[in-house]
Parts: sequence; C-alpha cells; structure tokens
Amino acid sequence: MPDVSTKTLRWGILSTANIATTISRAINASPNTQLLAIASRDLNRAQTWATEHGAQRAYGSYDELLTDPDIDAVYIPLPPSMHAEWTIKAAANNKHVLCEKPLALNLTQAQAMVDACQANNVQLMDGVMWVHHQRTHMMKAHIDNGDLGPLRRVTVGFSFNWDEIPTANIRTKSDLGGGSLGDLGYYCARAILWALQDMPTAVYATARYVDGVDFNLSALLWFADQRMASFDCSFDTVGRRWFEIAGTTGSLVCDDFVSPQSVEKARYWLHGPDGKEGEYAAHDCLQVANMIETFTAIVQTGQLDPYWPQQALETTRICQALSISAQRQERVELNAK
Repeated sequence: MPDVSTKTLRWGILSTANIATTISRAINASPNTQLLAIASRDLNRAQTWATEHGAQRAYGSYDELLTDPDIDAVYIPLPPSMHAEWTIKAAANNKHVLCEKPLALNLTQAQAMVDACQANNVQLMDGVMWVHHQRTHMMKAHIDNGDLGPLRRVTVGFSFNWDEIPTANIRTKSDLGGGSLGDLGYYCARAILWALQDMPTAVYATARYVDGVDFNLSALLWFADQRMASFDCSFDTVGRRWFEIAGTTGSLVCDDFVSPQSVEKARYWLHGPDGKEGEYAAHDCLQVANMIETFTAIVQTGQLDPYWPQQALETTRICQALSISAQRQERVELNAK
C-alpha cells in the first residue's frame, strides 16, 4: 500500500458523470483529502469540469490519470460494464479504489477486482453511501442490542417512476449493465445483508424486462434460523426507499434509508407489539462525507480493511443469484456461510 499515512489523500476521478460532482464536493470538504485530477474521454470536457469543481489537473483519457504518480486514490463512476476493467487497471497502478455500485456485472468480475486490489495492497470499497450514515450505526445498535428480539423478516422497497423511458440513460442499456436490480436492488440486498449479517440459503425472483433490461424485480430470500427477506425494485413505481426489520418483539422502520429527506434530522421508528414506541433521529450528518472520511481513514492506517470488499462481493453474489432466478423462473440455492 502506498504510504499516505502522514499526508493528504490525493484523489482522481474517472469520468464527469453526474455523481462525480457529489463526490467531488465531499472530497473538497473533507479533511486530509484533495481533489487533484479529473479524466474524461473528451479533454475539453475534463478541463471545463476541473475549472468548475476545483480539480488541479485534467486528462483526456483514463489511462493518463491512472499513471499520474501524485494520485493516491480514484473514484470510478463509470457504467457498471466498465467497473472491472478500470478497477483492475487502477489497482495495477497502485491506486486505492472507491467504485460506484453495483461493483460489477457478475461475481467473476467482482472477485477479479477484489483479487487485484488485494494483490496490489490497495483498498477497495463500493460507493454505497447510506451504510456510512450515523443513523445507520444507530439503527444497527438496536438490532445488536436485541431490541427487536431474534430477527424474523426484512422487507425493503426502492423504486422510482419513469413516465417516459429515457432511452439514452445507461440504466436502460443492457450492454452497459443497466437494470433495476443493479441500480436499485443492490441497495436492497446490502440492507438485508447489513441487518441479518448472513448470506441467504436460497433466493427466488421474478422480473419484467424491457429490451433485455429488468425494469422491475421482486425477490424472496430464505435464511437459516427461521428468517426471510424480500424486496422489490423498479423504474415504474412511485419513489420509495424504505425498509422494515422485524423480530419477535419489535420492528424498526426507516422510510428513506438510501438518502435521508433531511440532513438536519434523519429519522427512523421503533414499533412494539402494540404499536409505535418512539421516533429516533441522527442530526446534521452527510453520508457522502462520512464515506470519503471512512475511506481516507482506512488508507491512512496503512492496513487494508477486508470488510468493505467482502460486503461488495456478498452483495454481488446475491444479485447474481437473483438475476439467474428471474431469467430461469426458478428458485436458486446458495451455499450460505
């Protein structure tokens, strides 16, 4: 791992995608980080973006940025079909990698990405922001403390509605890794993993496809110890981003887990056998800033944290099994750990 324990972590971003603006603001606002460079396949676009967002250097190719010896870490917001190629190249150039979700198109690609980062002693993390929010830690404490009793079921929904299909959007293109499962269901699968801390023993999914892309998908997941989970994700349903975690004595509900409606007050609720027991909230927390600061802190310790690539691998494994199930219209068994 490059030695950055005593200096500012210098970032490069591959692509001027919209989400790159959000990440660039977090990098610029976080301590011990610096946005050094942006790369685009169009040099003029990169130069314009660099001026607007405070990057010191602009490159007309991704390879040029990766060979810059001053860059310590890269953020990759490219289409999912490009994640494996450029993560592996970044690792080969000794860059730590924050890669946008879904981590990869399939488990084989995801494993190759993890292996490449491990072989080159660089950190890999997928860009799932909500898990870094202070509210997420607060909710997890209720689960770990037994406030809900033994868990029995997790239910998740994440959707938005397109009145008219945007044919130019990468979410609608199968060759770029589009689809509601990778775009939205990845969050749902991560929430289930986060809550149950276990892999399912079997999954089943059904989906509706448009030009080879799943526009909506419903999933069932079976777990050991009398536990089940389900989720739905779609591009044709009103905006929703909620989950319920239910045990034998209580349940926890969050209606905006992916992105809180309010930075000042991110809420969730506990329910007992007879109804609502209380509203809880985390205050003044920016999850994207927390993600950047968590990543930076890991790198500066000089020790890789295997938790994050493992979580990404397990999420990818679940999504791959669900994709196979939906295509075959049959239950898929997994060898749960």
